Amino acid sequence: MRVQHIVRIGTAIAFSGFTALTLASPVSTVGHAQGLPAPSGNVSVFATGLSNPRGLKFGPDGNLYVAEGGPGGANSTVGQCAQVPDVGPYTGSPTGGRISKITPSGTRTTVSDTFPSSQTSPSLGSLVSGVADVAFNGTTLYALVAGGGCSHGVPSEPNQVAKVNANGTWTTVANLSAFQMAHPVLLPNPGDFEPDGTWYSMIQVGGMLYAVEPNHGELDQIDPATGQVTRIADISATQGHIVPTALAYHDGNFYVGNLNTFPVIPGSSKIFQVTPDGAVSVVATGLTTVVGLTFDAQGQMYALEMSNIKDGPAPGTGDVVRVSSSGGLQTVASNLTFPTGMTFGPDGQLYVSELGFGFPPGAGEVVRISVPPAPTAVHCMPGNKVTNGSTALPGATCGAVSTAVASLFSGTTAWVTMCGVVTNYAPTDTTAGVGGTITVNGVALSLPLGVAPSFVSVGASVTVSFLTPGGQIVSVAPGSCMSPGSP
Repeated sequence: MRVQHIVRIGTAIAFSGFTALTLASPVSTVGHAQGLPAPSGNVSVFATGLSNPRGLKFGPDGNLYVAEGGPGGANSTVGQCAQVPDVGPYTGSPTGGRISKITPSGTRTTVSDTFPSSQTSPSLGSLVSGVADVAFNGTTLYALVAGGGCSHGVPSEPNQVAKVNANGTWTTVANLSAFQMAHPVLLPNPGDFEPDGTWYSMIQVGGMLYAVEPNHGELDQIDPATGQVTRIADISATQGHIVPTALAYHDGNFYVGNLNTFPVIPGSSKIFQVTPDGAVSVVATGLTTVVGLTFDAQGQMYALEMSNIKDGPAPGTGDVVRVSSSGGLQTVASNLTFPTGMTFGPDGQLYVSELGFGFPPGAGEVVRISVPPAPTAVHCMPGNKVTNGSTALPGATCGAVSTAVASLFSGTTAWVTMCGVVTNYAPTDTTAGVGGTITVNGVALSLPLGVAPSFVSVGASVTVSFLTPGGQIVSVAPGSCMSPGSP
């Protein structure tokens, strides 16, 4: 079976296997689609009435600004310019792409709905793109447009970065369609090549704007004062066609998460660090369909996964995971339906746009996620002793760590690092790397999706990190007694 290549339309997904399912799910008056799994208990609806919502940011005025794809369009440019293979031809409109402002009470108003809006062919679900993301430079709002360009049925307006005025009018700052055509990446993918690109995420750092484009695979800098575009990294050159989507900045470096191609293989996505001079390196693995990245006030990273199920995507399978400094993953919210963007609010809570594609205009929403505290770090060390950092925990032994740690912390989730020998290993699916159980030091632990490394076998020495209670492994490494790290 041919692998589907994706991220054609900003953050929407062109994959025929789920189009009918998402469009068939009616939307309730409270904002969540009927018949879909209920999200985890820490998720609540913050705002409704959005049309294909994508990236979102809080402004200096305390309001939340949301980029939206809009309703799509009907204009065709077949015969006028190069069309997109596979999911094309697109049709589009020079208007309809929208930015909404949402007050702290959840009231939505339109900032502008005069940006391009386009959609894939009907056979691929007529999935919509328009405004992909927003960012503030001081008090000035900027829009990242992904629904424009002749290849999207909008010859009058290219994909671009636009400056948005207070009255909703806007002006082009940088023509991103022209930049990509003049500066091709090293390894584009011919099978799903988008001449105008499918821009996804944008952030502001030090007075400059930075945007990531998934179809070509690049990270670029845009000077809002001059419109000059400068490539920071050609991600395709070192990573191939991995579909980089999410973008964040922390402690002097950029961080990029990738969606990857479909169908979904759990655990196949990664988070990369990109230095200001363009060096790309992997900092976390084992993720799935990453579409958002952000950091909290304590410097902890959070990743938004669009769908974590094998052979997906599927509704109700999105989640948010906390990524430790050692690369461990902890789920903090689950059962989201096609989430597309994520940001922290001034209240310290996460705000996520969902129902972001495949649903009718007006069906999208923003949910608020109450973020649970980070787990306490404890370590099972040589000598069968459990420690909290450097302090031994009396009465706790490695063999009883699942119960002992839970009782010592009165039910608070603990993050345990333990080294030992595997005495039992029962993988669920070794070929796909999906699930299973292992026993180390007498503790039965469960392997999550995407964790079935080749070095795990009976008799092997390993270092594992897991959460209690429950024994859910978040990372596993070869070798005994690695230096313990904190989450």
